[in-house]
Amino acid sequence: MPKGILGRKLGMTQVFEENGRLTPVTVVEAGPCKVVQRKTVEKDGYEAVQLAFGAIRPKRVNKPLKGHFAKAGVEPARYLRELRVEDSGDFQALNVGDEVKADIFSPGEYVDVTGVTKGKGFQGVIKRWNMRRGAMSHGSRYHRGVGALNSVGPARVFKGRKLPGRMGGVRRTVQGLRVVRVDADRNLMLIAGSVPGPKGSLLLIRQTVKNKA
Repeated sequence: MPKGILGRKLGMTQVFEENGRLTPVTVVEAGPCKVVQRKTVEKDGYEAVQLAFGAIRPKRVNKPLKGHFAKAGVEPARYLRELRVEDSGDFQALNVGDEVKADIFSPGEYVDVTGVTKGKGFQGVIKRWNMRRGAMSHGSRYHRGVGALNSVGPARVFKGRKLPGRMGGVRRTVQGLRVVRVDADRNLMLIAGSVPGPKGSLLLIRQTVKNKA
């Protein structure tokens, strides 16, 4: 990826744009992030930048991570993530100890946002897979159940059958979201639309892989 940043989802609101259009946006606290490590093709086999984000009490950091942060001369952080770097990317000039702020993105750019979706717990097939329910009339023995699980012949449940189970809590990426506003002084980004995850969750914001020119 040419550029990216770590952030925290603060919630949603709506803003008026210059053309008078009312746009729902997600408010993200984007950075500041510190560069903790640079990985190179010669040493590691690939190009990447390791970013640290979020405050944490020192006693909650184990010894290996304390040594990793101390080697870079950076204060310990709660989150540590890698971003791949292309040869022609904007991150190519970053060095250990540099700071990445929200102003690496500008209004009008398009980004891909990755996060972990809200956990819904154990759910039935109607909520989890949007299946239809059976008749609710008297005498019906099928209301919100799964229905037939197999065919007559194999007498077993086929692999991949949609069944009740835990819903949510998975990594998801929403592509092609537009950056509406950037406040570098307060480290805030307003991104049009919704992004995965609950309030306070970690987000990875990267330049979109789709061509939005």
